[in-house]
Amino acid sequence: MTSTSARPARAGTSAQPSQHDPSVVLHAAQLYYRDELTQDVVAQRLSVSRATVSRLLAEARRLGIVRIEVVPPEQADDADLGEQVARHLGLQRVWVARSVRGISTGASLAPQLSDALATANLRPGDVLLLAAGQTLHEAAHTQLPSMPGVLTVPAVGGMEEPDAWYQSNEIARHVAERIGGRVKLLNAPALPSAQLHQRLLDEPSIRRVTELWSQARCAVVGVGAPPAVRRSIASSVPLASEALRSAVGDLCLRFFDRAGAPVVFPGGEYVFSADLELLRRIPITIAVAAGREKIEGIVAAARAGYIDELVTDRQSASDLLEQAPPA
Repeated sequence: MTSTSARPARAGTSAQPSQHDPSVVLHAAQLYYRDELTQDVVAQRLSVSRATVSRLLAEARRLGIVRIEVVPPEQADDADLGEQVARHLGLQRVWVARSVRGISTGASLAPQLSDALATANLRPGDVLLLAAGQTLHEAAHTQLPSMPGVLTVPAVGGMEEPDAWYQSNEIARHVAERIGGRVKLLNAPALPSAQLHQRLLDEPSIRRVTELWSQARCAVVGVGAPPAVRRSIASSVPLASEALRSAVGDLCLRFFDRAGAPVVFPGGEYVFSADLELLRRIPITIAVAAGREKIEGIVAAARAGYIDELVTDRQSASDLLEQAPPA
């Protein structure tokens, strides 16, 4: 499959000067590639010979006015599937990855997460919020685009569990190193007591971090599975709570039901993380999630407007089309 585009050559190119009028080269390229006319018809339109048209088109390619990209069929299929899911869920974009045997979910999604972050066009000084979670942790340890000067900030406090994916500071620090950015650490637990929660809110060093949440240009979050089927969850989350039975997922330990309404468990009002309404207001919130147990949570988060883009695998994308009613 090929795709072409006709555009003016960029300034600063090292190409040799054209032997033809650049406007004529551009016009020939537009007629042939964009309007899909034959070279004979282009020759008639421009009052030149067919051989001259061939030279004009070759010149357009040499100058970068025309670029030809060869896209493998499977990549084209994945892009089409992503467009279908995005329309189905009302998302801005869905990035579809192919699962690779022997590679973790997060690692297999990493190239698409990298593309999503590159497309976000973050500039030096922009704030990038990062949640915790195994999938995000795995993705952050593979490939990421260069984003010098971007400030990474944890969107949730740390948890008691020793596993690395529970430690949001470490994820933010690692991402900053990979992208060439800076990091601001959040030295607070994710689920503090009522007394500690108030002290944290009053602490200037903590407040300087949480004030950055509302300034975020982009956030990357995982989508947690329903608590009842989770293989791994923070021990301080009361799984026996009646309130959590209606939860289909969470973002940054902020649980929600099928309608996207917040679900608050006992003590949940003291969760130290960016809340769902804040995530909704961030210009670009990218969810990184895959697996059948997360389908309901992805759908609810998308329909509630908590996420704008999704990075997922092909099987999950197909499941979303089959199981979720159209937006």
